[in-house]
Amino acid sequence: MDGGEPQAPPFILYLEGEEYAEEMRGLSMWVNGLLIPVYGRETRSQAPWCPRWWEHLEAVARLHALWLTWQELTDPAAGASGPAVWHRDHLGPAMVELRDPAGPFSGCKAGSHRAKEAPVVDEYDG
Repeated sequence: MDGGEPQAPPFILYLEGEEYAEEMRGLSMWVNGLLIPVYGRETRSQAPWCPRWWEHLEAVARLHALWLTWQELTDPAAGASGPAVWHRDHLGPAMVELRDPAGPFSGCKAGSHRAKEAPVVDEYDG
């Protein structure tokens, strides 16, 4: 880097320990304070939401990516069309994936979390 350009924050899946915890605190404030109150809509079997979303690693990854782009595209430097781009290119697709009946919250219901097991993966031996 040339020293003058700000560095992008690291993706949450690359963080550990206190760095991860600190990023999760910020993400949680954004999800619980802005995203869900404004864009959450009603929970139903065709659009599930887990009240313990942070226990679904896929959801954490998708929400963190959404939060990073929100920070970038709602900054005044993004220009007047930044928020529209965020809604069109990021919010819509992310919420469709998160709230898909077969998505990361499948089986979760309003007020109820259901842990998921990852598929079995064999070690590559090539």
